[in-house]
Amino acid sequence: MRRDAERPFFQMSGISKSYGGAVALDHAELAVRRGRIHAVLGENGAGKSTLLKVMSGVVQPDKGTMHLDGREVSFASPAAANAAGIVCVYQELSLVPDLSVADNIFASNPPRRFGMIDRRAQRRQAEAALARAGAPDINPLAKVRDLPLSRQQMVELAKGLAHEPRILILDEATSALTAADVARVIEVLKRLREEGLALLFISHRMHEVKALADECTVYRNGRHVMSFEAGTRSDNEVVEMMIGRKYQHVFPDKPEREPDEATQSSAPKPVLACRDLAWNDTLRGVSFSLRRGEILGLGGLDGQGQRELLLALFGVLRGCAGEIEIDGRAVSVASPRAARADRIGMALIPEDRKTEGLMLPMSLRENLSFAALDRMSMAGVIDRGRQQSFVDRMMSLLAIKSFSLDAAVDSLSGGNQQKVVIAKWLIRQPRILLLCDPTRGIDVGTKQEIYQLLRRLADEGAAIVFYSTDYDELIGCCDRVLVLYEGKIKKELAGSAITEQSLIASALDLPVGQTSASEGVAP
Repeated sequence: MRRDAERPFFQMSGISKSYGGAVALDHAELAVRRGRIHAVLGENGAGKSTLLKVMSGVVQPDKGTMHLDGREVSFASPAAANAAGIVCVYQELSLVPDLSVADNIFASNPPRRFGMIDRRAQRRQAEAALARAGAPDINPLAKVRDLPLSRQQMVELAKGLAHEPRILILDEATSALTAADVARVIEVLKRLREEGLALLFISHRMHEVKALADECTVYRNGRHVMSFEAGTRSDNEVVEMMIGRKYQHVFPDKPEREPDEATQSSAPKPVLACRDLAWNDTLRGVSFSLRRGEILGLGGLDGQGQRELLLALFGVLRGCAGEIEIDGRAVSVASPRAARADRIGMALIPEDRKTEGLMLPMSLRENLSFAALDRMSMAGVIDRGRQQSFVDRMMSLLAIKSFSLDAAVDSLSGGNQQKVVIAKWLIRQPRILLLCDPTRGIDVGTKQEIYQLLRRLADEGAAIVFYSTDYDELIGCCDRVLVLYEGKIKKELAGSAITEQSLIASALDLPVGQTSASEGVAP
């Protein structure tokens, strides 16, 4: 082991932070070494993000000290932390959509010549930063808004690396990435480790932690629980440290179904049927049906039309061709307003809760009420008692944790924010629930709660379409899975045929048996 890896390069001691009556950090500890990848683990709300915000100058601690390379430091702003070599890449993007990739990467400090931005130098340096981030295929002159979310996240990583950090923090920065991009990022981080950087890595995907981490630190309720060398604790032991109780990773039981149930004349009519749905070159003749009480998964590599299919069903996309039937009758779903109307009864849980699902500065109470104001109002005036009844029921049903209903929703942990996005639609009691990667970036305990909720909703008669980039979720939650490839349904899997091997083979458009779970694609 190198000498610089033997002692902490950065150390936090006794760090405490409270927001009103809510304690985010309680005498937290962290020691980071150069040439090491340090995984920071814990449930949403455990204090991980607050700890890293203190470290990167976003939040000022109430108590505690920090030392960098043997000297005590404090950072009044992110710029001060950046100047010291500490750079954080967050799950929430800091990009400006209408600017180019290169302009975003060098937004704070562009190369200049004669007092003006040197566009040639900026493009050249942006290309170098993108290559270092494992994304040399991204055009530095492209507008950020024209890139899919996974590519935007790679631009965010390149932006962080352009600062030439000594300590690089990744806060759920892989949660929006495709499997191929995750594999590239893993190689990039391993290379940065060899260059001597200190790396902090937050992820709720245990396979990523196992692939990368040299050392792990677990937090729970704002407190440091334990630090240990990676590989010295089992997955179950780590999860039990995180949640503070015994853990069994079990998906809810699926109901027994006959193999040919969908074709039986006695089977109920589909609540939703889609025929030859097409949109631009992204959806190309998609046809399927969905029954009450069924969880239908959407699989395949990222970007094969899964998100667009959900948006088309919910009336978001314009110019769609094909037919949609509800309870056997053709309907026109021309807008989200039409989709959520009682005669159709759809709800969409979007991919990005921060930008598409929540009004972050507004209160928890207001966010929970938005989708069902018509059910809480009379003559255009909100019935406060009725609103409170709906809100209380959702808070209890989804076990949403907050110190106040009037607190801004951006003060909640990521897992609780995701529960709010789901809860606001459940108030409408939708018959058809569309979910786009709903567990992205949330902890294992909250994931289990969502799995249980989805199965309970299905048992009560809801029809659910569930897109997930996690193969385990498709296997554990879904009754059937449609695997999309280039905008078409390539394979339908049901029951025991839903396996990791069959999902990967179908996603790659290969016959089952020609690939393995470890070949080419990470779950």
